[in-house]
Amino acid sequence: MTQAEFAGRVVAMQDTLYRVSCTILPQLCDREDAVQSAIEKALRKRRLLRNDASLEAWLTRILINECYTLLRRRKRETLFDTLPPQRETAADARPDVYQLFTSLEETYRLPMVLYYVEGYSVEECARMLHLGKNTLKSRLHRGRQQLRNSIDLEEVRS
Repeated sequence: MTQAEFAGRVVAMQDTLYRVSCTILPQLCDREDAVQSAIEKALRKRRLLRNDASLEAWLTRILINECYTLLRRRKRETLFDTLPPQRETAADARPDVYQLFTSLEETYRLPMVLYYVEGYSVEECARMLHLGKNTLKSRLHRGRQQLRNSIDLEEVRS
């Protein structure tokens, strides 16, 4: 794959990368750093990619690793004037659905976003998250249960 082909495919999946980073990182600046760093690492190591067809899954996995690296780095920092984390949403996003996804436990949030929002297959999600297919299916099932419970709670409160 040439550098121009690589760049074109990365640009095409830029929104997906940003949305995946939103599920892990609470701050806008960290999301942008993670996406930029993941793209830079993928560009440097693109010759290690065995199958050009799996570029999206490979780059998404690099991004996930970068997000967790940033989270670990942030835990070691001491902030004096902290504000509660604000998660921005896209202009066309539905805040109520976004709120439901952010209320999920982290174990279930990323698999749910990759599968339902980004449209990856079970096999691709499992490979990206380094999980077995059955483990991923279990997490999707439990995530759906948590969403169902959250929706039921909202209806009771209304």
